[in-house]
Amino acid sequence: MIETAGLSRAQLRRLLRQRRRALAPHRQRQAARRLYRQLAQHPLFRRCRHVALYLPNDGEIDPGLLLEAAQRRGKATYLPVLNAWPATRMVFQRVRPGEALRLNRFRIREPRPNRARQRKVWTLDLLLMPLVGFDPEGGRLGMGGGFYDRSLAYRSRHEYCRKPVLLGLAHECQKVDRLALASWDVPLEATVTDRAWYAADKRRMTRREQEHRSPCGACE
Repeated sequence: MIETAGLSRAQLRRLLRQRRRALAPHRQRQAARRLYRQLAQHPLFRRCRHVALYLPNDGEIDPGLLLEAAQRRGKATYLPVLNAWPATRMVFQRVRPGEALRLNRFRIREPRPNRARQRKVWTLDLLLMPLVGFDPEGGRLGMGGGFYDRSLAYRSRHEYCRKPVLLGLAHECQKVDRLALASWDVPLEATVTDRAWYAADKRRMTRREQEHRSPCGACE
């Protein structure tokens, strides 16, 4: 586990990206299989009907086996799609087995945009999120673009919006002792690695959520 004292977010992000990119291909495949075993039979995964995942990039742990399992079980599966305009927006679009994908501006595979197949994020049951670093209390460090934080910003405004369940996925080597959450950071319910589950500190999440309170119009 990395100690974050004295490291800026940029320095920490650079160090953790180097760590995950340094994993050999066979280690990546092994981690993906272990991640699958951690999640495939868990009640959160078994019970969800609408689940969003991601396709790996830059050394991220690969949830591809979970995507295949979800589709075999008849679940509706979604991948993130970047908007052409506004360029800072991301949506979640249903993807089916064998569907042709394209490369977006970050060279990440995604479905071709189709608004009829897109779903509001707060109507998903489970969101499996990539990350650069995490702490055991629900803190998540992303790539810095803010796409997930903007998509989930409604959770800080609407106290009763509890969908979807947010799980971060990571290699064990991406764990740090403590992340300082910025005002826009959305804490995770848990982080799942190839080795363990790290349930979030509910007290920390509650403090974050109490900053803004209003009825949950986003979920209606």
